[in-house]
Amino acid sequence: MAEKTPYVPPKVWTPAASGGAFANINRPVAGPTHDKELPIGQHPLQLYSLGTPNGVKVTIMLEELLALGHAGAEYDAWLIRINEGDQFSSGFVEINPNSKIPALVDRSGAEPLRVFESGSILLYLAEKFGAFLPRELAARTETLNWLFWQMGSAPFVGGGFGHFYAYAPEKFEYPINRYAMETKRQLDVLDRQLAEHRFVAGKEYTIADMAIWPWYGGMVRGEAYDAAEFLSVHEYRHVVRWAEEIAARPAVIRGRKVNRVRGKPDEQVAERHQASDLD
Repeated sequence: MAEKTPYVPPKVWTPAASGGAFANINRPVAGPTHDKELPIGQHPLQLYSLGTPNGVKVTIMLEELLALGHAGAEYDAWLIRINEGDQFSSGFVEINPNSKIPALVDRSGAEPLRVFESGSILLYLAEKFGAFLPRELAARTETLNWLFWQMGSAPFVGGGFGHFYAYAPEKFEYPINRYAMETKRQLDVLDRQLAEHRFVAGKEYTIADMAIWPWYGGMVRGEAYDAAEFLSVHEYRHVVRWAEEIAARPAVIRGRKVNRVRGKPDEQVAERHQASDLD
């Protein structure tokens, strides 16, 4: 068998067909591809999302707020099918110029307020409703430390390990090894923290847990990339303990159903416009 010619980067990069999952929506420019307004429901909070780890963060937060009795957290959740390019509509780009889910519009004030990036949405909702973010400076800072840790770390797990292990058109040893090593390092960071604390940021359940659980909790529970055995996730027993505790919360069970179009039929609710949609 002839050996492949090593790839030599050109002096100037030009787009080329990459193949693999999501190749049909990858492009080197921003902005809308088509005109389409976003639907608007009856509630002040309008969420445009998909049941990916980043989307689940926000629906869990909203369901947790409702469980606490915050009636103002009622929301409409509209499905954005990223495989079909819904995130490149003119309406979506208007509320998130980065064309990534989730995106939220708060229509409770005099003017609609857009909020994009999942971490920003969690922080916005925590401050708006005064919940799941400690007020005391040290505890608040520790919560934000871990929130931003997740925001900076997860791209190596999803766009790095997940892409090359599960979605790339071919398997390449170097990137899989590189990102598997980083993913395991991150799981070890989290395991060491949870060895000393019930929740990620300490004694309280916070937006840090809501941000981290859909990514790392899903991974140790065997729900991400079919990679649990490959990554030996059983080694991270403190993460496993924490992940199972979070998974059992009623609001988490409800929140992870929203905008979900894969998995078990009884766990899928494509759109959510009232509480009874999840029952």
